[in-house]
Amino acid sequence: MENSTQESQPRPENVVTYESPYPIYAMAISAVNRRRVAVGSFIEELKNRVDILSFSEDSSSLKPVPSLSFDHPYPPTKLLFHPSVSAPSNLLASSGDFLRLWEVKDSSIAAVSTLNNSKTSEYSAPLTSFDWNEVEPRRIGTSSIDTTCTIWDIEKGVVETQLIAHDKEVYDIAWGEAGVFASVSADGSVRIFDLRDKEHSTIIYESPMPDTPLLRLAWNKQDLRYMATILMDSNKIVILDIRSPTMPVAELERHSASVNAIAWAPQSARHICSAGDDAQALLWELPTVAGPNGIDPMSMYSAGAEINQLQWSAAQPDWIAVAFANKMQMLKV
Repeated sequence: MENSTQESQPRPENVVTYESPYPIYAMAISAVNRRRVAVGSFIEELKNRVDILSFSEDSSSLKPVPSLSFDHPYPPTKLLFHPSVSAPSNLLASSGDFLRLWEVKDSSIAAVSTLNNSKTSEYSAPLTSFDWNEVEPRRIGTSSIDTTCTIWDIEKGVVETQLIAHDKEVYDIAWGEAGVFASVSADGSVRIFDLRDKEHSTIIYESPMPDTPLLRLAWNKQDLRYMATILMDSNKIVILDIRSPTMPVAELERHSASVNAIAWAPQSARHICSAGDDAQALLWELPTVAGPNGIDPMSMYSAGAEINQLQWSAAQPDWIAVAFANKMQMLKV
């Protein structure tokens, strides 16, 4: 991405494209093996796919590894690899009808476990998202349309705790510390939960328009005071400081259509990327003090269609991954 607020296309060697036979939504980059990238199909039927790609910076290529493709029931709503570079195996997690764990080996995939968060049924309410705890990697937190968040101990394969987190569907979840997570919901609120005190939560922000759902949540891992959220059908990214609830510290409003995805830089506390229906990925640097006319992005990238998802992974901090239509692109920052 070029450093200018003018529309700018990176040089060809700074964009690596993978074209899939089907629409792409979920994406993840492995910490254990930085060359491994997972992409999930988005087909509105039972049979979907997860493809494992091999990413090469040297040859600027993203190529599927045929022996590592596998069927996935329903479109995965999210994919994440185990967050630790020293994990004993290259585990991949996916959410959809259940939370599923897969082991990505050199030339094969092994299904490790299928985790159902319903205590009373063999079926589970659909999972909208999940987050893998980087401090305590045995913990994964999931969010569901049934208003709950479920914290799993994946090593034991058991539910550590399940909370009714919101009044309506929970759309996203993000870990802050080992035992602290936050979630956003169709009820329009951002809430923080501490596993040491499960009876209480702190509301950090509520949509200014009543009943406007909050769709995504990103917690700044380099500075845990800050998080970002997006509202349904809104071109705004709302930046929050948990020390001063209710009032955003900044609102980034340079997209010309709805924002779909946000990700903080894994190596910098002041940079965030957003992408949306205007087919643009915008890279922002948050100033220490916002001026009266708002904040302009430091660079922008135009994709070929609405961008549905983006990932900025600590495993490849110099690259941002975006998904639009049937393409995934890695953009060098």
